[in-house]
This record gives sequence, structure tokens and C-alpha cells, in this order.
Amino acid sequence: METFALSSLEPGCKGRVKHLLTEGRMRRRLQDIGLIEGTGVECLFRAFGGETSAYLIRGAVIALRAEDGNTVLVEPV
Repeated sequence: METFALSSLEPGCKGRVKHLLTEGRMRRRLQDIGLIEGTGVECLFRAFGGETSAYLIRGAVIALRAEDGNTVLVEPV
């Protein structure tokens, strides 16, 4: 299955985390908010300009900058 960056997931679409492309503190932060391999993610909203998006991750709504979302690879569900 093809993978793509979380930040390219359109509002209303769902994906599953496949891989994190970052290391160190940011990797740990993403894991702490639930972005671990196999986790389902739904894009709820993208702010005007696309710099920030809101995602439903394990029952919580989390906002991420596009810069951070680009480091999370997901596959479509």
C-alpha cells in the first residue's frame, strides 16, 4: 500500500500510521500524543493556508503544524 505524509490527509479522510521520519524530542512528542505505528488517524479540519490541521487520534483532537505532519507517514484506510 502507498504511504504519504499525514499533513496531506484531507479533512474527512482516515489513515493509519506506518512510520515516523523524525528522531529525538519531536519523535517522542509525536509518540506521546498517540502517533505510533498502526494507530488510526482522521483529519478533522485544515486551517486556512494549510499550516495547521486538527486530527482525531485515539479519541483526542490534536492540532499539528504541517511541518510536523510531514514527518509522519500514513497509509489510507
